[in-house]
Amino acid sequence: MLNGYASARGCKDNLNASRQSPCPDFVAFDWSSCSPINSEPPTQQRRQGTGWKEQEVCRIIYWIQVVSGPKTQAGENFIKLCLYEGLSAAWVPRDPLPECGESSGQDPRDMNYTKGGLVIFTANSHPSSRELGKRISERLGVELGKVQVYQEANRETRVQIQESVRGKDVFVIQTVSKDVNTTIMEMLIMVYACRTSCARSITGVLPYFPYSKQCKMRKRGSIVSKLIASMMCKAGLTHLITMDLHQKEIQGFFNIPVDNLRASPFLLQYIQEEIPDYRNAVIVAKSPSSAKRAQSFAERLRLGIAVIHGEAQDAESDQVDGRHSPPTVKTTGAIHPSMEIPLLIPKEKPPITVVGDVGGRIAIIVDDIIDDVDSFVAAAETLKERGAYKIFVMATHGILSSDAPRFIEESAIDEVVVTNTIPHELQKLQCPKIKTVDISMILSEAIRRIHNGESMSYLFRNIGVDD
Repeated sequence: MLNGYASARGCKDNLNASRQSPCPDFVAFDWSSCSPINSEPPTQQRRQGTGWKEQEVCRIIYWIQVVSGPKTQAGENFIKLCLYEGLSAAWVPRDPLPECGESSGQDPRDMNYTKGGLVIFTANSHPSSRELGKRISERLGVELGKVQVYQEANRETRVQIQESVRGKDVFVIQTVSKDVNTTIMEMLIMVYACRTSCARSITGVLPYFPYSKQCKMRKRGSIVSKLIASMMCKAGLTHLITMDLHQKEIQGFFNIPVDNLRASPFLLQYIQEEIPDYRNAVIVAKSPSSAKRAQSFAERLRLGIAVIHGEAQDAESDQVDGRHSPPTVKTTGAIHPSMEIPLLIPKEKPPITVVGDVGGRIAIIVDDIIDDVDSFVAAAETLKERGAYKIFVMATHGILSSDAPRFIEESAIDEVVVTNTIPHELQKLQCPKIKTVDISMILSEAIRRIHNGESMSYLFRNIGVDD
């Protein structure tokens, strides 16, 4: 059988049998029956000797001595934490992380098992932005770290960490609120505070990476995503967990490991379980730039694809790139007269065309971000004219700025499905068409694997280069 000694500090209410032990701070357990036994507690020398293993789970330390025989199911259940009881504000998918053979010996579906030394902070001062952190901490079976984040009277951000993080793995969860600049400063200040408090590692969890659309040079502008990445690395970040970057190349702006998780498995599962007759649907790309994402959805659902071409140019078109604009004054002093540089032919917007058949079918528009909904509303009207009888919009990040909820409510769109990478409870009150999919499951599993030193490849199964 297996015998072990469990520290009763902080859990005497649950371990009343500890009073029977010769030492009030320790209690002996029979692992075969999970019942207390009378035995002397281990001395400090015996604890540090061979044959003893120290394991910290949710601030309870177990000293385990293997005597003989295998560990029973009762013994395994004894150290497991309570099951996750999450919030119900979002659509929670069934477990999309089936069991896989990990060498660690732990059940990959058990989100509750973590080694000791884990601290989770939420760096957002807005209450609605802390919901995702609460969901993740409940899935992991740990409490959120004690920290105060607030704005002073002069609008300066102040962060006060109220517990020790020395030598611990710190995970800072930050969701983007309406004031994105304050969000960034809260993240940077908290990371730097953990760094100066001697944390062993500091991992940032930013489901939506701010300024991700400004990842290319625009005229005489700048690549702001590179600036944000440099600031985070300089503040002391050692690892970053994010989801569905606007451009995958943003990972190259960091000199630390970046895990770009995908929300598509959760959205695909929502389509299969919540959209009746989805087999009669067609995946739509509202512009040629999002055709790869639409193709990925279509191939996984075994559906057709349609592309809308000819809409107005957006801010990411090459037409506004400063490298393609000719100089205001034509100078040929340094160039031979017979070697004039040819100008690029300007683009001309073609009439709107839908490539693909959407007549009498459900149209599902997919994209990574839905912020200014004008292009989505225009695409929905075009699809209605072409015969689509129901229109869904699926996106990972629902920023939904300004009057987006009102425009969605008045449009031909039947439903907008986004994840909870960004809090949007206020927008849902304004527009009942907006639905939320919970992605805390994959974020909590990523945190658990990084903290326990396990491989992350399981979370990137069947993801190709173009996904």
